[in-house]
Amino acid sequence: MNKYICEFVGTFALVFFGCATVLFMRSEIGLLGVAMAFGLSVVAMAYAIGPISGAHLNPAVSLGVFVSGRMKANDLVGYVVAQCLGAIVASAALYVMAQGKGGGYDVAANGFAQNGWSAYSATSAFLFEAVATFLFLLVILRATAEGGAGALAGLAIGLTLVMIHLAGIAVSGSSVNPARSLGPALFAGGTALSQLWLYILAPCLGAAAAGLAQRAGVIGAGETVPQPA
Repeated sequence: MNKYICEFVGTFALVFFGCATVLFMRSEIGLLGVAMAFGLSVVAMAYAIGPISGAHLNPAVSLGVFVSGRMKANDLVGYVVAQCLGAIVASAALYVMAQGKGGGYDVAANGFAQNGWSAYSATSAFLFEAVATFLFLLVILRATAEGGAGALAGLAIGLTLVMIHLAGIAVSGSSVNPARSLGPALFAGGTALSQLWLYILAPCLGAAAAGLAQRAGVIGAGETVPQPA
C-alpha cells in the first residue's frame, strides 16, 4: 500500500475502534477502557503501517511533522485528506451499525462519540486540547527521531494517547485529532458541528508549536524514522 492509503486505513481503524468503544461498550468498560481503545489502536497501526507512512493518523501530527521540517507540503495535504476521509468512512460504518440496534438508535438523544464540552468552559477545552497536543507531539517527534525510542516508539506514542484520554475526557472529550472529531461530528450534527472549530484549531496550534520547538532544537533534532517516502 502507498502511504496515503495507509493513512486512510490507519485513521479508519483509530476512529472505528475508538469510537465503537464509546458507542457500544462505554457503560461496560468505563473511561479507562475507552482510553485504552484509542491508545491501543495507535499502537496497532504504528506497527502495521508505520514503516510505510509513519502512522500519523492525525492531521495535527502531520502538521507538527511538517513544521518540524520532516515532511513536504504535498505530503501534508495528501496525509490530511486521507486521514479525514478515513475518519468519515469509519464514522459512516459506525452510524450504520448503530442504526441496527434493537428499537433504533437516536443520535440526537444518545450522541455519536463526538467530542464536545459542557461541564467545563470552551477556554478549558481549548487549553487542554492545545497543551495535550503539544505534549503528544513532543513525544512523537522525539520517539521517532534518530536515537529515539526505535522499535518501542509505537508503544510510547500509544500509551501517551491513553494518558491524554485519562486526563482530559471530562474536560474536552480528549480529541487531540481534528480527523477523529470531524468524522463523528458530521453524523452527530448540531452542537458537535458548532464546536468542531475548537477541535481543529487547538490541536493544530499545539502541534505547530511542538514542530517549531523541534525545528529550533529546543527538544533536540533528528530525522524521522521512518521518513515518509
